[in-house]
Parts: sequence; C-alpha cells; structure tokens
Amino acid sequence: MRIEVTIARTTVLPAGALDALAGELSRRILNTFPDNGGAVTVRYAAANNLSVIGGAREDKERISEILQETWESADDWFITD
Repeated sequence: MRIEVTIARTTVLPAGALDALAGELSRRILNTFPDNGGAVTVRYAAANNLSVIGGAREDKERISEILQETWESADDWFITD
C-alpha cells in the first residue's frame, strides 16, 4: 500500500513540518498496518489530498482518521527549536 499526503502550497508550515508529519504519520500507520512498512510521502501540491494506492476502502478511511488525529495532535509531537 502506498500512501501520499499533499498539503496545499498556500498552507504555511514551520520549517521541518513536512518531514516531521511524514515521520509521525508513518509511525502511527505502522502501528495499525504493520505489513505496510509505514511508507508515507508528504509533499506540497496545489491542494490538500490523501491518496492510498493498493488498499481497501476501509483502509483509506482508517488512514484518513489517523491523518486527522495526527494533524490535530501536532502540539504533542511537533517540536520547533
């Protein structure tokens, strides 16, 4: 299963946020889908989007929930210097 998250270019994020989001999201997805290997790509694009390639509809729904939980809890795991 390949997971790609795109963030709209108009969204202003702190330096290192994309890498930190990819790492935290990978960790959380690996807990739920251990066979996936936790491979997640996060990048800027024209619009916000979640692509799950090679997974069932239920998998995409669960990954969407994990993404939402991860985004909402950024104050807990994203530390800026």
